[in-house]
Amino acid sequence: MAEAARTFSQADTTSVPVSRPLTALPDLAATPERLQPLIAQLERWIPRGLPEPELLEKLRPHLAALVERDDWLPAAHARPDPDRYRQYPLHVDPEGRFSIVSFVWGPGQATPIHDHLVWGLIGMLRGAEYTQGYRFGGPEALVPDGPPVRLSPGQVEAVSPRLGDIHRVRNAFDDEVSISIHVYGTDIGRIERHTYDESGRITRFVSGYSALE
Repeated sequence: MAEAARTFSQADTTSVPVSRPLTALPDLAATPERLQPLIAQLERWIPRGLPEPELLEKLRPHLAALVERDDWLPAAHARPDPDRYRQYPLHVDPEGRFSIVSFVWGPGQATPIHDHLVWGLIGMLRGAEYTQGYRFGGPEALVPDGPPVRLSPGQVEAVSPRLGDIHRVRNAFDDEVSISIHVYGTDIGRIERHTYDESGRITRFVSGYSALE
């Protein structure tokens, strides 16, 4: 199993500004209707303080039901950018307990190696993506943790500090857009996380959310 977390000090991190503009959070009234059953389950189970494995087991089928049909995502939340992947907020809990985000991958786009520091569920809606997990192979260097995993439409994967939290994600296609729907156990656009290079150098970042046009 991948090393889920690493303790690091102020000395081995670098602060960076928010990587993209923070946008106003979407109004609940503007939330796509198809999201409402998933939101209801998040609001039902998160306050109960369930152990993480049980919580993810409760939530996984509801995200799977959402991504089994690709007929509901608003065009504004599916727009690619020619320069980098986009992270659009679909719903953010007013208390910051969870967030639902559409990740839009232009052809060939990829993330840096990064962590989340919280549980997450990723459901593939359109296209496909590859996830490469990493672990620390020594005091500094990151090494791949197994082969890349392909996520296809309708499939759901989990990440967390318990399961393995450091990975890089890329569009499986060089000639088409891919879209995945992510659910996180916090307001993911506003927490400080970390990117890594393969030497183990750590950079702090806050992702923000991509602006809707």
